[in-house]
Amino acid sequence: MNTRIRRTAGIFSVAAALPLVLTACSGSSNDSASSDTAGKASMSATPSSTGMDTPSSASGSGMDQPFGPACSSVPTSGSGSFDGMSKDPVATAASHNPALSTLVTAVKKAGLVDTLNNAQNVTVFAPTNDAFAKIPKATLNKVLNDKAQLTKILTYHVVGKKLTPMDLKSGSYETLEKSKIMTSGSGESYTVNGSAKVVCGNVKTANATVYIIDSVLMPKS
Repeated sequence: MNTRIRRTAGIFSVAAALPLVLTACSGSSNDSASSDTAGKASMSATPSSTGMDTPSSASGSGMDQPFGPACSSVPTSGSGSFDGMSKDPVATAASHNPALSTLVTAVKKAGLVDTLNNAQNVTVFAPTNDAFAKIPKATLNKVLNDKAQLTKILTYHVVGKKLTPMDLKSGSYETLEKSKIMTSGSGESYTVNGSAKVVCGNVKTANATVYIIDSVLMPKS
């Protein structure tokens, strides 16, 4: 009799415990499934957000920052740095860049320093010293001493509005000299009039955007 009672009590104990075990197992399974789902959601969300942010930042960088092989030679600090140049009007800013010393000399000889410094929202295509060196020395000296001709050449390098890299992809723009220049290219590779290459572009000064080029632009006579 006692043995039968103990067996019956044992059966009831197992029966009572079984739902609790099943519930616990069920809860553990659900938690695991929830964790897996959350993990998958997190993994799928991460590439999506990265994919959205990266093009935006890359686009911003391409549009806002100077670009080109010659930009690496620009000082990282001081008045000749990109930050320093952005605080000065264009003729003054150019005077802080040793690679533009011939251009600065030409601008002074033509009496255009104040004209360029006082202009608002212009684009300047600035030939490097090496660009001027491509011109035979005798011809260059003659031009530098002919104020009218020098003014004509220098104003041909200035467009009366700010041009972005996007504007340079394919465009025709009137210069202060009154004739037009042609631009073409993409990415970080642009040319002016089909031959002068932009070697450091999208340089900001207080009143202008500067594109440093490797050849002097010559207006039609």
